[in-house]
Amino acid sequence: MKTRLACSIAILAWFAVIMQFVLMLMNKTMSSAETIVRFFSYFTILTNTMVALFFTAKTLKVEKVDYHTWLTPIAVYITVVCVVYQVLLRPVWSPEGFQIVIDELLHSIIPVLTVLYWLLYDGAKHVMWLLIPKWLIYPLVYLVYILIRGTFSGFYPYPFINVLEIGWQQTLINSFLMCLLFLMLFSMFIGLGQRLKLGHYS
Repeated sequence: MKTRLACSIAILAWFAVIMQFVLMLMNKTMSSAETIVRFFSYFTILTNTMVALFFTAKTLKVEKVDYHTWLTPIAVYITVVCVVYQVLLRPVWSPEGFQIVIDELLHSIIPVLTVLYWLLYDGAKHVMWLLIPKWLIYPLVYLVYILIRGTFSGFYPYPFINVLEIGWQQTLINSFLMCLLFLMLFSMFIGLGQRLKLGHYS
């Protein structure tokens, strides 16, 4: 069951990412090069790709991957994708047709399955507070990249960090709140993981 779930998540994640890429190319209004760059400028796409790679490696039993260290942060990253979409983006985004299916896979189904895998198997057994600074590197590097590139290109993938529309002050406030969200979720996952671990050995 463990391998089947990992394989299912990998297949769904690859399918969703690839189909989203196809849809974006089909509806592009700029050069293909710029479309590709923008595609990989979405935290949703990068994180779902990370999920796909992780569970592909898990399914194929690649030995050089430290699964225990990576599963918890990946579960948190994809949870942020889900939470931000449901709270901030779903009210202002109305997909149509096949895009609805892909959106639900990327923002709802894959996050739920990833957290389920974390709960049922390896994730909750290997959580440590001292790893939080290391886990924050990915979202912080992403934020810096988006803000720097947006300064030159004028493209910001999400409205809550769109400097052109909301200004630098609100963008920095929103960025700080996002950092707090990551910290809160890291703490929740670690706390839950430690409780589950204690329950397992009690």
